[in-house]
Amino acid sequence: MHKPTIDPEEEKREILRRYRSLLRVCHRSRTRSERARIRKAFEVAVDAHKDMRRKSGEPYIYHPIAVAKIAAEELGLGTTAIVCALLHDTVEDTDITLDDIENLFGKKERVIIDGLTKISGVSDYSNTSDQAENFRKMLLTLSDDVRVILIKLADRLHNMRTLDHMAREKQLKIASETLFLYAPLAHRLGLYNIKTELEDLSLKFKEPDTYQDIINRLQKTQAVRTRFINAFTLPIRRELDRLGLKYEIKGRTKSVFSIWNKIHKKGVPFEEIYDVFAIRIILESPQENEKADCWRVYSIVTDFYQPSPERLRDWISIPKSSGYESLHTTVMSPTGKWVEVQIRSSRMDEMAEKGYAAHWKYKDTPETTESKMDKWLQQVREVLESPSDNAIDFIDNFKLSLFSEEIYVFTPEGDLKTLPVGSTTLDFAFQIHSQIGYHCIGAKVNFKLVPLSHKLRSGDQVEILTSKKQRPKEDWLNIVITASARQKIKNALKEEKKQIGEEGKEMLKRRFQNLKVEWISANIDEMVRHYNTESALELYFRIAKGSIDLKKMKNYAIESGRILFEREVQPLPIIETKAAPAAPSKGETLLIGDEKQKVDYTLATCCNPIPGDEVFGFITVSEGIKIHRTNCPNAQELMSKYAYRVIKARWSNKEMVQFEVGLKFSGIDDVGLVQKITNIISTDMNVNMKAISFEANNGIFQGKVVVLVHDTEHLNSLMDQLKAVDEVLTVDRIESEFA
Repeated sequence: MHKPTIDPEEEKREILRRYRSLLRVCHRSRTRSERARIRKAFEVAVDAHKDMRRKSGEPYIYHPIAVAKIAAEELGLGTTAIVCALLHDTVEDTDITLDDIENLFGKKERVIIDGLTKISGVSDYSNTSDQAENFRKMLLTLSDDVRVILIKLADRLHNMRTLDHMAREKQLKIASETLFLYAPLAHRLGLYNIKTELEDLSLKFKEPDTYQDIINRLQKTQAVRTRFINAFTLPIRRELDRLGLKYEIKGRTKSVFSIWNKIHKKGVPFEEIYDVFAIRIILESPQENEKADCWRVYSIVTDFYQPSPERLRDWISIPKSSGYESLHTTVMSPTGKWVEVQIRSSRMDEMAEKGYAAHWKYKDTPETTESKMDKWLQQVREVLESPSDNAIDFIDNFKLSLFSEEIYVFTPEGDLKTLPVGSTTLDFAFQIHSQIGYHCIGAKVNFKLVPLSHKLRSGDQVEILTSKKQRPKEDWLNIVITASARQKIKNALKEEKKQIGEEGKEMLKRRFQNLKVEWISANIDEMVRHYNTESALELYFRIAKGSIDLKKMKNYAIESGRILFEREVQPLPIIETKAAPAAPSKGETLLIGDEKQKVDYTLATCCNPIPGDEVFGFITVSEGIKIHRTNCPNAQELMSKYAYRVIKARWSNKEMVQFEVGLKFSGIDDVGLVQKITNIISTDMNVNMKAISFEANNGIFQGKVVVLVHDTEHLNSLMDQLKAVDEVLTVDRIESEFA
């Protein structure tokens, strides 16, 4: 391949053009001294990276300039952050040291760049522990100087924007890591735009065909959406103009990733996603009048359109911990479509778009007024600093803190308590005190009596009701969602079970004596198996509580002191049809690794890959190499947490091997439907069925079939034929184990 000729003078001019473009968006760096600091950082970075190039062949300096521009323009950061963004790779990739940074720029810059520098000698994917330690090093700076994380997110965003030039397997690993950690982190910091773009770009590289299909659908429906938004907002605009309010109305289209998520996880077709777009009304309002003005606009909107009471979200009175403030309502349009309307001030909109970064708008020091976000950052720091030998546990613990969206609940005295979304009155009781949780019998929520399982909402006032006779119960574990409440319940149950279990143990001993059965572990194991209990303690407990009646035991025999129960034949969940032929050697159908070797492997049951699917190999601890689809539900976690164990794999076309695939379908029940479907599969398509099952209920049918196909082309042809049946409405591939 012919390499393009490099013109050094033209490159110098381009570098200066990009630098001047950066200066134009440095709105917070207005003084001469601030501009001089940025110029100095630029010159140091240019010199340090002068002999380096990116995978695209471009000068490496393009990257730090782009990261600095994202930090200034899209995150609204100031001079210190821009300087650090320009220098973020110098210590890691060049001869410049942290001492050099401190001498040239100062201690603050040294701390930030140290946080952005990977641990020496560690590559991105050398081993999972090192990878986690680099995450830990970066994340521990959250409470000290959040700008480390913000610059790292800008760095990741530019890397994702320029991922086209990377090898396919590298694209998959970086996209998976982005979805696994960086997008949730951006979300938790309130960086909506960054989070959305990271998710969309990850989907673009993980599933390019799906991504492009959604883009095409959005483009085709753009004109219709624009006409609808104009008609919908017309009466609202007229009223806002009449009242003399300053405002801006935008139509915000749902992100590609969000649409994919809804289609993929909830099984909703694109045409039925009612919130493909939302209307956003942004008010120019003084801060002291913001809340009143937003509710005023809410009143105007609901005067024209009927709201759904269940869909009102008031994040103005109680903002999210990320600082997000907005009023959301969903109203019915004249055409019968639900439309989400978001109402906020311009200040709230900036907080929503730039999240925690907006804290730096007027101050370029880390010492800001303590907010809910600051408290969350401190809690995260405590989690990260807790000793943990297992690097994977560290990542998982941090992930939990990213997804802990909160609700705010009040005690009868008016004290505010924070709980995760989905928390129940029982979670609330345990948060107040363990003993209150143990003896909780119910609660009054907003003065109304509710059960333990009642899910709380922000703004609820909760009074816990207790009784000395109450004790923790097994089913409480299905009610609580907080880790602390679950642990306290488990500890209490274990202690109580031990005490009650002793009674059941004595009852079983007496029964064994009467039957002349020996008190040995084999007989106890037989009882545990027969009654399907988790352990001997659980068996004794159930005997003592009366749920297992030893006098009603049946279908057993006693031989030489041993008790043996008849083994029950379990009914098959599906109807067996044609037997599957023996599969030929799999070693001839898949090439693995950089050397494209033919080695032993197994197909992962979590995604059931077949020829034609894009796949990768994963080296397991005890089961050799497992082959997964790149869009496997587990792929994102495997590539992020265990990237060093991921290897290349691709299908070879040398042999026509048959693979099992599960399909599920649904539609309108009708006479002869089963025969139509089986005829298409067996006769028209000449496909072997391994198993098939149907279930009809109130005129709707649902079916599953396990078929044997050669590749994805063969499978797609079969699915198209099934979709052509009038009564069949949906046909989908089953991703997890289906037999």
